[in-house]
Amino acid sequence: MTYIPLPSADFTASPDAVPEAPIVNDGFFPDIQPSAVREAARIPTSITPARLRAAILGAIMTVAYDLAAFAARSTADGHATLAAIPAPQLDGQSVQLIRYNRAVALYAKAELIERHRDFDTTSAGGNDAQELTPTIGELRRDALHAVRDILGKPRTTIDLI
Repeated sequence: MTYIPLPSADFTASPDAVPEAPIVNDGFFPDIQPSAVREAARIPTSITPARLRAAILGAIMTVAYDLAAFAARSTADGHATLAAIPAPQLDGQSVQLIRYNRAVALYAKAELIERHRDFDTTSAGGNDAQELTPTIGELRRDALHAVRDILGKPRTTIDLI
């Protein structure tokens, strides 16, 4: 059997590229490294650093809004940062930090796809917006799941009609 490599987009900066500066957060939530978001969310380098930064800032604001009461309670309980909240560890990192970074990356990618429909395409290479709509919804759903996991809330709410 012959191995044939699949073509892939470049998700890492070229060696001579200027590193993207971290986004300094509010002190409670961790700073965000754009290159880590780019890699985790599979955002190609064709998305400019400025566009990625704007999407990450939007994602941080969305997550901060959803977690404002949680952050206030945690600070009142004596936890100065999200990392200081006792939580299980995975791969040497607090699951709360993993969830936060996941939420930010997923919201940022959803915004990029929504605002720049030509950046993400289906496997057939189509640009049809309707083909991308489920992807945007799935990214937002997964980001919301990460936020709800931080809050310790169930992921779904069911109402009887």
